[in-house]
Amino acid sequence: MAAFSAEIGAAATVLWNGPMGVFEDARFNAGTAGVARAMAESPGFTVVGGGDSVSALYEAGLAHQIDFISTGGGASLELLELGDLPGLAALRGAVNAPSPKRRGGGPSHR
Repeated sequence: MAAFSAEIGAAATVLWNGPMGVFEDARFNAGTAGVARAMAESPGFTVVGGGDSVSALYEAGLAHQIDFISTGGGASLELLELGDLPGLAALRGAVNAPSPKRRGGGPSHR
């Protein structure tokens, strides 16, 4: 656990997605609790994604010390990997979607 904590503490940005085991069982909670503490103590920008990770943070009473929390774990990783999500693309393509803002000043007129 010390190695994980040291790396988390030295990072400028940390993304945590997924607990370190069956954290719901006290016999196996040490790894997840340790990562949660390291994230909370990190001087870097901290992001936690995934419902189980978020649950572990709240269980440890540390959620308020994290910079950004999302229950969308898999979706968060997909967004980082691909730069977009199918659901967001579909919303942008909908007939009632707002038109993109024009760059270069002034309102857009149709």
